[in-house]
Amino acid sequence: MGSHFRSYIWDPVLIVFQIVLMQCIYYSFLGLWLAGVDCLVPTHSSLDQIFSYEVLGFASILGRLSMMAFVLNSLTCALGLWFFIRRGKQCLDFTVTVHFFHLIICWIYNARFPSSLSWWLVNLACMALMAVIGEYLCMRTELRAIPVNSGPKSNL
Repeated sequence: MGSHFRSYIWDPVLIVFQIVLMQCIYYSFLGLWLAGVDCLVPTHSSLDQIFSYEVLGFASILGRLSMMAFVLNSLTCALGLWFFIRRGKQCLDFTVTVHFFHLIICWIYNARFPSSLSWWLVNLACMALMAVIGEYLCMRTELRAIPVNSGPKSNL
């Protein structure tokens, strides 16, 4: 039986740990980006900036800066996909999982399903950015040339 190049082995423990790791990356870097936003605009920091539907909006400067923090966070999470997931085929799966858990947590935090159009637009745009950039980075690494002549040369 021959070996398969980069064969995938089903490891549910690894997948659960990767989901938890990506969720931690998502919220920790989102918190850092929002802390940077809070330095630009005098406001009070709260969990509402992460979980509330009303904070993300085009009407206020804080809403636009918060949307910018979410977009920058999707770029940071794409790097997390590249460093820790390392498979282009799995980037979309982990991206959707991270944003699905964010939806569930926001739903619980607000005690109602999100109805804000700006919240949906920001999260869909961030999901697309995170998946596409993460997959691009992973595919570049996966398609890197494999050196064939790495050993010493023999004279025949």
